[in-house]
Amino acid sequence: MSEATRNLPRLGPELVAGLPRAVRRPAYDRKALAAGMAHLGVGAFHRCHQAEYTDDLLERSFGRWGVVGVNIRNPRLAPSLGSQDGLYTRLTRQDDSVEARVVGSIVKVVDSQESSAPALAVLSSPDIEVVTLTVTEKGYCHKPASGQLDLNNPDIVHDLEHPDLPRSVPGILARALDRRRRSHGKPLTLLSCDNIPSNGEILAKAVGALAARIGDALPDWIAHNAAFPSSMVDRIAPATSPADTAMVAQRHGYRDAAVVVGEPFRQWVIEERFAGRFPRWDRVGASFVDDVAPYEILKMRVLNGAQTTLCYLGVFAGHEHTCDDMKDPLLVRFVRRMLTEETLPTLGPVPGISAERYVEQSLERLRNTAIKHRNHQIATDGSQKIVQRLLNPIRERLRRGQDVALLSVAVAGWMAYLVRASDRFGSAWSADDPYAASVAAIAGRAGDDCQALASAILGLDAIFDAELASSPVFRAAIVRGLQGFLAGDPMAYLAHVCERPGGAQLNLATGTG
Repeated sequence: MSEATRNLPRLGPELVAGLPRAVRRPAYDRKALAAGMAHLGVGAFHRCHQAEYTDDLLERSFGRWGVVGVNIRNPRLAPSLGSQDGLYTRLTRQDDSVEARVVGSIVKVVDSQESSAPALAVLSSPDIEVVTLTVTEKGYCHKPASGQLDLNNPDIVHDLEHPDLPRSVPGILARALDRRRRSHGKPLTLLSCDNIPSNGEILAKAVGALAARIGDALPDWIAHNAAFPSSMVDRIAPATSPADTAMVAQRHGYRDAAVVVGEPFRQWVIEERFAGRFPRWDRVGASFVDDVAPYEILKMRVLNGAQTTLCYLGVFAGHEHTCDDMKDPLLVRFVRRMLTEETLPTLGPVPGISAERYVEQSLERLRNTAIKHRNHQIATDGSQKIVQRLLNPIRERLRRGQDVALLSVAVAGWMAYLVRASDRFGSAWSADDPYAASVAAIAGRAGDDCQALASAILGLDAIFDAELASSPVFRAAIVRGLQGFLAGDPMAYLAHVCERPGGAQLNLATGTG
């Protein structure tokens, strides 16, 4: 930080009234704002999405919907948001244009990394009527292939042995619900905002599995006093860069330790199933629907499927960001073909949305040069993402006897990304994935035998169900992909794939077209 920046005032309540006209500020009295909901996982996405929707709602219809932000994993909130009374700057960027807004909906932040006690105190308070979550896919401690609670997860093992001192998100929520039952009995809506299909159902299963072990009365109380609606959220919000923070200081004249950046597009679809009072986010752009599934499947398989595919292929091509990937004609050609030829036929109708137009809209969003979304950041926890983004459409196509050559390339890309992060390839990069160590060990044993490598990785049953892992079509495609990505020039292999005509029916016995 330069000396000039260090001398600038820090964002806080006393600075809001004096912000420059170019910065939008809260149009309501924050001093009158009381807490009515809590959020677990206060990262960049929450501050670009749910907290902003809430800010919009407070401006339109002021009510008791201030947010208490809680983190049980790093980063700690006190040094950034806490020191600014929950205020932060949200930048929206589209190529060369930038818009700044100070968001005021977060009224308090709580760090609960060392102990779950602070989180439990917030979540069990009678003032809190809604809990929203963005804790990433792995925060649910479930098996991606089945959606069931992973009883071998270290945090779940701990919570089963020490239910009064939970570490996991499901464990903390189960204990908080038990405290509510034993004290005031007020209902609670728990709204997942993570990229997991049927995320409300997954959350309910995980919490329910632990609640059953706390006591027989708790599951019945939860059934009558808690709701777990599913939701679909969408906004690209990459990690904040030092340049983003510096821009706020240089252009607007104040320091902000909690700047976040997002694209202009945003979407929120929420299943209308609540346990009590609930914020009317539908008044400010969110949609309340009976069934979220069509929207979430479209988004996960198209936008998220494209992101996951591009992040691995982009790394192999030497690109740093998604917007760099989208300048590469070969990558764009491949991902468009994958989406239009193999992904779109797996989608059902989505009310009010053309899937074909959605593909082009998604690709256009990924071209935004102002959104520096790093490929390695998107690749994080890929094992928790590929089931819904890639494997589910592959499974559906195989059952119909349809080609999966392009979607399988993307899955092989995930595998090759982890293999290249292993010692066998000189640790080309560091892979942040729960299965990175398992794949590295497999790569060490398999050596150059891509058949053995594919078989062992497909044997990870938390990711690949038995039906898919045993498919000769899928297995053959994965072997070809691993050979192409590990044995030679990955981009030459991808170019060869793109030369292949699409739409072929497969011989299910041999995996050939």
